[in-house]
Amino acid sequence: MNHIFDWFFAQYKGVETHLIVLEIIGVIFGLLSVYFSKKRNILVYPTGIISTIIFVYLLWISRLFGDMLINFYYTIMSIYGWILWAKSSKDNVHIEVSKTTRRDWLISFGLATFSWIFVTGVYLLKPYINNGFLSEGISFGFQYFTWIDWIDIFTTSIFLVGMWLMAKRKIENWICWIIGDIISVPLYYHKGLVFSSFQYFIFTIIAIAAFFEWKKSLNKLKVI
Repeated sequence: MNHIFDWFFAQYKGVETHLIVLEIIGVIFGLLSVYFSKKRNILVYPTGIISTIIFVYLLWISRLFGDMLINFYYTIMSIYGWILWAKSSKDNVHIEVSKTTRRDWLISFGLATFSWIFVTGVYLLKPYINNGFLSEGISFGFQYFTWIDWIDIFTTSIFLVGMWLMAKRKIENWICWIIGDIISVPLYYHKGLVFSSFQYFIFTIIAIAAFFEWKKSLNKLKVI
């Protein structure tokens, strides 16, 4: 057991204590947010906002710009989703769900394309940002992209679509979350954010359960 703990916390060697504490707090509120989303409870948004604000800061420190931008987007969309859910909930807590329409998919494709182009542009500027916003002595180009950068760009796009579909109360949002969460488990571990990696593992399990729970709720609506 001690070897497991030693291996786990070895990933945080040299990391400042307050950053580790912030990550743990962000993970806790992130898990609460996904749990409330599974239950179609409007508390998904206030708990989610706390988590995403924390991770915007942590990911900026880690220079993971795609992830940072998606968490900033989560914060904005959480406010938007909170308003939509509050208007549509019958008891001010729970909301009804629906299936994604052709128009929704077209918008989703547009959002994913925009995200891919925008975040790719951010990574093109990564050497400039890491150099203190000074262009002297640095070079730009796709040849400087790492495989992590490309995966980060992809997951940012799929999570952006998932967040939008969730705000619109579409059951297919969980498919986006499941795909993105599965990819994020090994990705975050590789980045050295072990607690976050564990968080995405739990997210995957909750997202799968949530999909079937929302589907059950949707089937009940069809019967009525």
